[in-house]
Amino acid sequence: MSIPHLIMSASTVVQLVMLILVIGSILSWVVIFQRTFVMRRARRAHQMFEERFWSGVDLNELYRETPSEQETLGAEQVFRAGFREFNRLMPKTKSPDAILDGVQRSMRVAWSREEERLSLHLVFLATVASASPYIGLFGTVWGIMGSFQALSLTQQATLTTVAPWIAEALIATAMGLFAAIPAVIFYNRLSAESSRMLGKYEDFAEEFHSILHRNLQGRSEAGTA
Repeated sequence: MSIPHLIMSASTVVQLVMLILVIGSILSWVVIFQRTFVMRRARRAHQMFEERFWSGVDLNELYRETPSEQETLGAEQVFRAGFREFNRLMPKTKSPDAILDGVQRSMRVAWSREEERLSLHLVFLATVASASPYIGLFGTVWGIMGSFQALSLTQQATLTTVAPWIAEALIATAMGLFAAIPAVIFYNRLSAESSRMLGKYEDFAEEFHSILHRNLQGRSEAGTA
């Protein structure tokens, strides 16, 4: 009646259920560790960039210091996209509204890419969290059905007859919960962290947009004078 013996002697269907749950659990932990690392890196990068941005450094100098588009992330990516569009439109049009609209669109695209990057594989965690209990329940039902079949083949019902079937059914339930509970916890945690970081990127985009707006207003007033 040991757990390894029960797993090895379980019916083929229940063993398949257990295998699916084990694979789902392993993959979900891989996603959890990988996404946790990404979130930690995003927080660190955002803090470092904001300290640099609000230190009073010239925006042209800051833009030149930023790495290539493939190496930037977060608010730095939003800044790079917006300032690149700002420099591209400045020589082409004298309309501040057209320039700011182009900058805003570029920053929105960069923000969307960051949203996709931060939420990558979270759907898989949600799937494991929601599906694992039902997969385990299927194994449970199959094990209970096996116990009733074993009872129908014997003249006298004994614990020895039904115990292995019930035990493997309960193991399938436990494995379903073992896969689902961490996935639920970390999905909620990582989703909240992703939303928090995206909110910070959006706040930065609004502040940067306001800075460029004041810059254009200052140039327009200077040109009028």
